[in-house]
Amino acid sequence: MAISLREKLSYGIAGMGADLSYGMTNAFFSNYLTDNLKIKPGYLSGMFLVARIWDGINDPMMGTLVDNTRTKWGRFRPWILMGGILNALVLIMMFTNPGFSVGTVGAYVYATFAYVFWGMTYTVFDIPYWSFVPALATDPKERNSIASIPRFFCGLGQAIVSLFTVSMVSALGKGNEALGFQKWSILLACVYVAAILITVTGTKERNIPEKKESFTLKKAFHTIKNNDQLLIFMITAICFNTGWYLTNGLGVYYFKHVLGNYELYSVFAAIVGVGQMAGLILFTSLSNKFGKHTVIKGTMILTAVGYIIMYITRNYKGSPLGTIPLLNVGVDSGFIIFAVAAFFTCIGIGSMFVSETVMLADVVDYGEFKLGYRTDSIVFSMKSFLLKVAYSIQGLVMGIGLEIGKYNTDEVLSQPDSAKTAISVMMFAIPVILIAVSFIVYTSKYKLHGKFFDEVTATIKSRKDAVNE
Repeated sequence: MAISLREKLSYGIAGMGADLSYGMTNAFFSNYLTDNLKIKPGYLSGMFLVARIWDGINDPMMGTLVDNTRTKWGRFRPWILMGGILNALVLIMMFTNPGFSVGTVGAYVYATFAYVFWGMTYTVFDIPYWSFVPALATDPKERNSIASIPRFFCGLGQAIVSLFTVSMVSALGKGNEALGFQKWSILLACVYVAAILITVTGTKERNIPEKKESFTLKKAFHTIKNNDQLLIFMITAICFNTGWYLTNGLGVYYFKHVLGNYELYSVFAAIVGVGQMAGLILFTSLSNKFGKHTVIKGTMILTAVGYIIMYITRNYKGSPLGTIPLLNVGVDSGFIIFAVAAFFTCIGIGSMFVSETVMLADVVDYGEFKLGYRTDSIVFSMKSFLLKVAYSIQGLVMGIGLEIGKYNTDEVLSQPDSAKTAISVMMFAIPVILIAVSFIVYTSKYKLHGKFFDEVTATIKSRKDAVNE
């Protein structure tokens, strides 16, 4: 049954709210901690590691809870509502110092608690939200269409954060950056909750088979262990996503400290947002024409080439081209080359993000084909987990890199050349290596395409037809 555009949009808009929270955490939380709470970069590595150890237990548990949920409001929507509201509240908590002196033990403990709690509440929202995709439609082309809409809204949420955070923090804080972050996070949290309410009231759950037995945590780990394509997908996505998260997380550091032009970050963010949205839109039409497998390989190659050009032109100064209206930011021909490379890089990134959602839906089908039972939420719990693993690797690399580069948290506006070099290498060079690993793993091990995947879908359909007879 075809899904109406209105319902697709209602489903997708919660992605915008969630990515307001995720975008703030990914792009600004580390910088908020180092520059405002004076927390040492090296500590961030340990903090992220602790959070991920807990997520390794928490995420499959959440997937199991969702799979076993039965309410008159459905399986997914109650969790989406509760998780979204809690995550919005924690977002405010993360960017609010309740009174601890900067650089003290209290500030370290509070930051750690806030981050771990953010990961837990984000999981409560994220797993049931993305589990909606296979529940809404079984047709692969319809799934492509559905998956691209929330990804578009996610890109919009990221764009809002990237484009307006610097200026809004400045305007709301009036010289007090920490206060500006607090007020801005409150505004974003309100938008987040409004988006959640639209999703839970504007969608309908369907295509959810009745369970004949409870799905246990033991069975969840069995599913993850024995679905070989899920493991391949996770390695592919973690490597690719970590590269982008490094770029996104270091953007503030790069424009503030390496280029010394913080206002130019908003221009870069606009380019990133437009590029990613173009990738989101192009994925469906290109995959229908050339096939997902071909598009995904092309996406990775395009992204890697873009990164290489950005690294080469990262500090190039060409002839002055004037000032951008309204933003009052001067640009030169060197930045134009850099910006074009960033645009095409982000087309690839946006396309890959959509493909990951579609690939996970295919992995759900493969699990049913191989194991004999369907576990939408367990498989989609890995999306939340791999997202946070990639973010933790980002934090680990950033923390170690900034420590090695001797990043100065006491005098943040005066950084040594070693710190600037470390920021550039982590932002542009390391992602190329990670994308290369992702490409090798995907092309050599991922098999859910072509004739084999046609066999998977045909087998599942025949099993369902036999049950319905």
